[in-house]
Amino acid sequence: MTDPRESGLVLDPRYDAAGLVTAVVTDGGSGEVLMVAHMNAEALAATRATGKATFWSRSRGALWVKGETSGNVLHVRELRIDCDQDAVWVIATPDGPACHTGARSCFYRRIVADGLEAVD
Repeated sequence: MTDPRESGLVLDPRYDAAGLVTAVVTDGGSGEVLMVAHMNAEALAATRATGKATFWSRSRGALWVKGETSGNVLHVRELRIDCDQDAVWVIATPDGPACHTGARSCFYRRIVADGLEAVD
């Protein structure tokens, strides 16, 4: 490995053409995957500065602090970045449901042979 992104200790996210990296959020207690979103440089900086998960909303074209309207804040316990620095893992303590539908996790359905089924 000669790429400093993969072997070094300098944070240097590899943003895509839209200026985004994927962010996977898990519950710091249970390890459950809560949601997947995107961060730009400003969202990552805000998350690091405030300890509240902040994302880039592609649909709104604006920064979005998770829970700013619902109160369901994701308090960041730890941030990790993958080997080539194009995905962020947010380990958080949620104040409530992570999904806008009110479900604890956005992954509340599984794919089965004839479609989808609810997951407890």
